[in-house]
Amino acid sequence: MNKEKRFEVTDHPISTESVIQKVTRRECGAITTFIGTVREFTDGKRTLRLEYQAYKDMAEKMLEQIDKEVQEKWPNAMSAITHRTGTLEISDAAVVIAVSSPHRKTAYEANEYIIERIKQIVPIWKKEYWDDGSAWIGDQLEKTPYPEGNPPKGANDD
Repeated sequence: MNKEKRFEVTDHPISTESVIQKVTRRECGAITTFIGTVREFTDGKRTLRLEYQAYKDMAEKMLEQIDKEVQEKWPNAMSAITHRTGTLEISDAAVVIAVSSPHRKTAYEANEYIIERIKQIVPIWKKEYWDDGSAWIGDQLEKTPYPEGNPPKGANDD
């Protein structure tokens, strides 16, 4: 197993292979990988690029917390998560999640669980740039707007 940090927020492009290597184990028969990318169109509106910002230390702690949740639900699963910040162009990878387990069903389920939990609890937010303007979108569930560009004080005190 690779000794690199398994839960990381970075402003550099993500190497999917590097994330996969962090969970590769001889006892596992499956590794699932989810790559969240920047799409060009959302509800018919053209996106030019995205900007992600995060409370990096807190975000990495929350990624570790998600891994602990995964360990409770699927004890044989191992995960690695890297989320990017900064300006991303269309098709750039914003997040890469890799999960290994002895069997594929666990790897699929745990991987889907992780991306949903990232959107729920990790303090990462984005700004969308369109043909006709830009706006901070808010939390990753897009339920809480951050018009000033970051969460209001106390928003991530769960």
